[in-house]
Order: sequence, then structure tokens, then C-alpha cells
Amino acid sequence: MSAPALEVRDLRVEFRSRRHVGYPVNGLSYHVRRGKTLAIVGESGAGKSVAAHAVMGTLPGPARVTGGDVWLAGRELTRLPERERRPIRGRQLAMIAQDSLAALDPLFTVANQIGEMFRFNRGLSRRAAERAAVELMDLVGIPDARRRAGQYPHEFSGGMRQRVMIAMALALEPEVVIADEPTSALDVTVQAQVLDLLGSRQRAMGLALVLITHDLGVVAEAADRVLVMYAGRAVEEAPVRELFRRPAHPYTAALLTSVPRLDRPEEELQPIPGSPPDAAMVPAGCPFRPRCPLARARCETDIPALREVAPGHRSACHFAEQVLDG
Repeated sequence: MSAPALEVRDLRVEFRSRRHVGYPVNGLSYHVRRGKTLAIVGESGAGKSVAAHAVMGTLPGPARVTGGDVWLAGRELTRLPERERRPIRGRQLAMIAQDSLAALDPLFTVANQIGEMFRFNRGLSRRAAERAAVELMDLVGIPDARRRAGQYPHEFSGGMRQRVMIAMALALEPEVVIADEPTSALDVTVQAQVLDLLGSRQRAMGLALVLITHDLGVVAEAADRVLVMYAGRAVEEAPVRELFRRPAHPYTAALLTSVPRLDRPEEELQPIPGSPPDAAMVPAGCPFRPRCPLARARCETDIPALREVAPGHRSACHFAEQVLDG
């Protein structure tokens, strides 16, 4: 089996303010291979986006990586100085941001922003870079690309802006793309179009895709494997069909019963009680314990390790086998 395109080992991120110290990512590990899609799911505040920015090396000022490794094509990234890490972004590792309107500069045309990738990374002239930008816009399905290349981000719909973000991420043919909630602000029809586009580009380029989302419908449509995050940790990882069919963690099971399913319309939705913990106030023991129907005395003190409970299926729960058996 080929080596992973991206491997994250025991990643830890610390966030300091005057009053608190928080750990939004606390020992996260995963890998993804070329041509495959790993979905990372969980509620808001689980640490999904923070982990993505830690991998990219774009954490905001108060946050910093305090432990772990990020390996890309056999090279460890977290200890590289910024001058060496900057050229890797875009060329080998790219990110599709969640908010396309905020991510795009309102003062420059779309072609200028896409073309900038070619100018600064491949040394193309302004005219050649704009031609390459138009070709890429056409490739990601933006109609009348030559005319629209001269327009500004606010003149594009949400779905078209997201296509622009995908074009920018794919411009330099990276090995790994991290897509952070790429369909969260789009209607269902446009979501399907964007997912189809990502899938077709992935197959054509053989890239590895890390798909960050809270939408289990998107996961079922696009992922090969799923990693479930809670309070900065991985609590379950499995092939997508296995996870939907037989979850092995109470949090995953609760997520699945809290969303409507077309194959079980008669089932009543069951919201998860309580809220995810603040990164600065994670409870002792199992972080899901205050919301878990299976919690016992052991869960108050012992943090469950992520362990294999079935072939290719891991869970961080003391009672994983009980959950797996339904």
C-alpha cells in the first residue's frame, strides 16, 4: 500500500488569552492517501477548522501548535520556518475556505486573483496568467468564463464563488486539498454540483481530499472514510458505510439519530442533549461524558483510548463494543 499523501500524528494546538488556556486540538491523528477522501465531522467547536489551519500553517496569532507532526510527501511541516512553508501552500497543499466572499479580495477581479497563483508560483506574465485563469474557470464549470473573468467576487453567486475557490485551490495541481465546509452556505442543488466538481477533479488529478463538514449527507455522498471529532480529539474512525451502519461511539450514534433520513422517515429525531465543551473547560475523563447515556464512574476519570473494535474501525469509548452491537 502506498504511503499516505498527508499524515497527521498527535497534533496539539494551544490557544492562550489573558484569562484562559484552551486546547481546541488535543492529540489528533489521521492520514489520507492519494485519490481518497477523508471526511472529518463533528459539531461546531469540535476543533475541525482549527486542525485544518494547523496543518496549513495558517493559525491566527493567539493559537500555536504545541505538539505532534504533520507529514506531507515524506516531509514534516510543523518545524519548517515560514519562508520554507509558504511555497508548499498552493503547490503541494491547498485549502478551500468556508466563506468564499470573505476569502476573496473584493478589490480585484476573479481572473486577477486566480492568475496571481500562476504569476508568483510559475513566473507567468500577467497576460499568460489571466489566460490560464480563464481556462481553469472554464474547467470548474463557470459559464462564459472569458467574460466573467473580468468581474469582481460580489458579482458571482455563492455557488460560483465556491467554484472560484476550487479553481484557486487546484491551480497548481496540489497533492492534498483540505476543503473546510465547502458547501455549508449553498442550497442543496448547488451543494451537489460542487461535490460533483470536487469528485471529478479528484479523480482526474488523483489528489487526496480532506473534507471538513458537519453535514452527514455530504459525508455519505463524498467520503471513503470518516473521522468523528469531539472536543479536539478523534472519537471514531471507520469506512463511511461501516460508520453509518454500525457506529461504535455514543457521540457518533447520537449524531446519526439527530438528523433526518429518507430511508427511515418514521423515526423521530433525537437531539443531543447539552452542548460541546469549551476548549478551555473540557471535563476530566471522557469529554463526552456529561452528554452520554452510557456514562459510568470510569468515564469520570479515564480518558478512553482510540482503539480498533472491528477491522479498520476505531473508537474512543470504554463501551464501544456495546454501542457497536446496538
